[in-house]
Amino acid sequence: MSDRSSPGDAGKTTDSAVPNGDGGDDERSGAPPIEPTYSGRDERPHLSRIQRQQTPYTESQVIMSTVKIVSPFAFTYGLFVTFHGGGSPGGGFQGGAIVAAVVLMIAFAFGIDSTREWFTNATVVGLGVGGVLVFAGIGIVGLARGGTFLEYALLPIPHPVKYGMEGVEILGIGPIVAGVLVGLFFLLAAGFDDHDAGNGGSTRPNDTEPTEGSE
Repeated sequence: MSDRSSPGDAGKTTDSAVPNGDGGDDERSGAPPIEPTYSGRDERPHLSRIQRQQTPYTESQVIMSTVKIVSPFAFTYGLFVTFHGGGSPGGGFQGGAIVAAVVLMIAFAFGIDSTREWFTNATVVGLGVGGVLVFAGIGIVGLARGGTFLEYALLPIPHPVKYGMEGVEILGIGPIVAGVLVGLFFLLAAGFDDHDAGNGGSTRPNDTEPTEGSE
């Protein structure tokens, strides 16, 4: 067997050595190459807020039926704990947390977006602001009458200590706790990006949904 190569083989090269002039499959299809973005804290692909919210909501008839039955009783129990907190175990904080848990339970069963349609941001803010105003108003009455803040005995009403404490618990602390918990839940459910803090709170281009006519 001869080790010599024929003169015609000298100009031949392997397929791997020949550069592909057509630019690959991406250039042939006309689509730009897709490069995933990465978070600065790890090497996993970073999903934007819009991408995280694209997971479809799956309804469960069992959960929905159970929540329909349980939620009225849980809401009533939350009001019971709130109204009787002045003279028995409970109070505005515990009752407000139970009422907020009912809203969260409804959101998990029927969807967060549909829950926000009837429990709007204005309702959440109204609960928090209204509770703060009632709490501060009852407390300032004591200061205005020469006493200390939240000195119920100086309220110009019959049985001032009893009704003053119940007013703070029912109309002040309860709405504040319920509004804050529901607001935090909606805020966390909306999601946020890791890079927002580094960009001064600005939204990245890939976090915005494309509009009609935009390129």
